[in-house]
Amino acid sequence: MQHRIIVLGAGYAGAIAAGRIAKRLHRDDIALTVVNAEPDFVERVRMHQLAAGQDLRPRPLSEVFAGTGVELRLAKVTGVDVDRKTVTVTAVDPDGAGRTGQADGAEELPYDTLVYALGSAWNSQGVPGTAEHAHDIAGRPGALRLRERLARLDAGQPVVVVGGGLTGVEAVTEIAESRPDLDVALAVRGDLGDWLSPKGRRHLRKVVDELGITVHERTAVTAVAADHVTTADGTSLPAAVTVWTTGFAAHPLARATGLQVTDAGQIIVDATMRSVSHPDVYAVGDAAMALGSSGKPLRMACATGGPMAWQAADAIAARLTGGKIPNIPLRYFNQCVSLGRRNGLIQYVTADDRAVERALTGRLAATYKELVCKGAAWTITNPTLGLPTRRRHIQNPQPQPTTPTRVPAA
Repeated sequence: MQHRIIVLGAGYAGAIAAGRIAKRLHRDDIALTVVNAEPDFVERVRMHQLAAGQDLRPRPLSEVFAGTGVELRLAKVTGVDVDRKTVTVTAVDPDGAGRTGQADGAEELPYDTLVYALGSAWNSQGVPGTAEHAHDIAGRPGALRLRERLARLDAGQPVVVVGGGLTGVEAVTEIAESRPDLDVALAVRGDLGDWLSPKGRRHLRKVVDELGITVHERTAVTAVAADHVTTADGTSLPAAVTVWTTGFAAHPLARATGLQVTDAGQIIVDATMRSVSHPDVYAVGDAAMALGSSGKPLRMACATGGPMAWQAADAIAARLTGGKIPNIPLRYFNQCVSLGRRNGLIQYVTADDRAVERALTGRLAATYKELVCKGAAWTITNPTLGLPTRRRHIQNPQPQPTTPTRVPAA
């Protein structure tokens, strides 16, 4: 008699949730499975570094979950049936390629509690030419493609980064620092760093100028071609490479599940990250639309995904064991921005993510950001450490079939 818990996705939110659940509940009472399409944990906050030519330390998920009681399934999630409480997956090889030739087709995994953490991908905003000609750094495949393309560029060739948020700023400064021989530009809809405090904006402007980055402010890109981008006023900006960083879009699978979602496809959850339409489903990270301490929606970010995962894991454990259900408002403290390897910006914010005047800048800020990234990775690679051992028995475990169900291949 085991309660079957399946976690879909092993990014920051999914991996943290799985590790915390494993620490909270007695192993004899649960069958805890994590489904992920890649064998390694991907440090998404470092994808701009990977694209700029830096090598990142591999973090195999098999090692991350070793000894925790978590079963890792390398598979792509192709469907979720919230009425039958099953997940359909297709196994992948360790290199991430889909397996072929399986006569018995995809596999159905039954669950009693589901944690949906499939995250997000890049958002083209429907701009013509982005899919064909633009590069993204929303995941490792895109970052590696951009890395290879940048490596082939000759000195003086133009690179345009579109999008002036955290991802765009980090990408453009990383590329400009690593390739000072290129003509690097940034196109932003508003003013450069308009989401920062005056001190933060001044520092960002100073760094951008020092790196020789051309900034096109109040510039909306309306089309992308192989060698240029077109702006709303008809201007053509040369671009041997275009990097598209205008935001993220939730994984499209959620729309097809029957779960209640927003217009943007995020699963709507309550304060404990529980689906408002299906109480046996929790959603964390970019896949979920949760409200912060002020009642405003939380932004898609690593800084959001971790606390959401803690909240969901503790709520699941509490509900299964009859404990007190946590209800801690989620809030922000700062925004950590790397500006290349030698400079950074730590913008302090209010609980609802509005910039205040105080900001940390320069090399000290770069060190701070690096420590934050390392801390996040440590949390993932040591999922059950740092928590007091309080594994509790659950009250009503569910029976688990001895073998999973297989469905015919499409």
